[in-house]
Amino acid sequence: MDYAESSLLIHEKLRGKIALSSKLPVETRDDLSIAYTPGVAAPCEAIAENPERARDLTIKHNAVAVVSDGSAVLGLGNIGPLAAIPVMEGKALLFKQYSGIDAWPICVDTQETGEIVETVRRIAPVFGGVNLEDIAAPRCFAVEEQLQDLGIPVFHDDQHGTAIVLLAAMLNAARVVGKNPADLRVVINGAGAAGTAIARLLRCIDQDPDVCTPVADVVICDSRGAIHRNRSDLNPQKEGLLAYTNPTDRTGSLGEVLADADVFVGVSKGNLLSADDIRTMAKDPVILAMANPVPEIMPDEARKGGAAVVGTGRSDFPNQVNNVLAFPGIFRGALDARAAQITPEMKIAAARALAGAVEDLGPDKILPSPLNSAIAPIVARAVCAAAPGGCHPDSLPDKS
Repeated sequence: MDYAESSLLIHEKLRGKIALSSKLPVETRDDLSIAYTPGVAAPCEAIAENPERARDLTIKHNAVAVVSDGSAVLGLGNIGPLAAIPVMEGKALLFKQYSGIDAWPICVDTQETGEIVETVRRIAPVFGGVNLEDIAAPRCFAVEEQLQDLGIPVFHDDQHGTAIVLLAAMLNAARVVGKNPADLRVVINGAGAAGTAIARLLRCIDQDPDVCTPVADVVICDSRGAIHRNRSDLNPQKEGLLAYTNPTDRTGSLGEVLADADVFVGVSKGNLLSADDIRTMAKDPVILAMANPVPEIMPDEARKGGAAVVGTGRSDFPNQVNNVLAFPGIFRGALDARAAQITPEMKIAAARALAGAVEDLGPDKILPSPLNSAIAPIVARAVCAAAPGGCHPDSLPDKS
């Protein structure tokens, strides 16, 4: 199937993938008087008296804003807010499909950090959470950090969703090859949003040591090779990575630092490695090459080099590392807990729940299928339980 042509045709036919639907029929004057004036004044007054009632009386309990500036859309780059709409619509569709959450695509016509932050602050009253999406690094870090005081979860999925699914995949891959995750040496290629978040999660930065065990060693590479302390060309964001990566100050190209590594994680671009590179790695290496649409190394080439487990970001190969396995359940759990933030403990709980949801674990099955509708509720329960205070007693059982 030509997915590009099919997608164009279906988008043109439907003119968008989501639509607003009514929960309350308005067929009589009584219906109108309850849904709107004069009856609607009562919930307005109740919320004015107690703002927390907004979660009981409005869409806020189940609403997420999917916010993007269009600066880093898929592998397409900075295509702007209008061209980003189909992706944000797709994200909203998946929220509804897998977790019953009503999500709205909000593509802002600015790429200035302060203006994005201010826009989200002004629209926040309607929403129970904010999913930041396809915002380029390093701006994405500042935007997310500056919005952590909103009182609702603000979560950059390109960072944390990717890291959570990757951690789940790596935990199960380690089981398959019989290695202790704490002993692994990991090489990450790509020092942007995803690579940074993966490194932080693997090294347990800001994580509770009672629930998180760091991997032994993580080295991050960019287009110039290993990020190490003697490089003079590092920006502040990359310099910050050295606080928790490359403890022995390895130098050299990606191929050079890959020697003797247990795991390769790719969040960069396609066709960077060959079977010869994989042969230099430790016994039974794990390859998680997530560049799309072409991974850093194709699965057959990786296996030719001796890879024991291979995962990609593609749906036409086994072990697809796909954020849809994480974000619907994470936000469902956070909304049900009425959490103010998505804490490190909630992220670890999500990764462990996702890893534990795999049946018949094996080299070609370290993650559940992205189409498995049972996964989001499993992740949601774990996230809700791990939230400060646990699940809210008034969480609605009906998520439709």
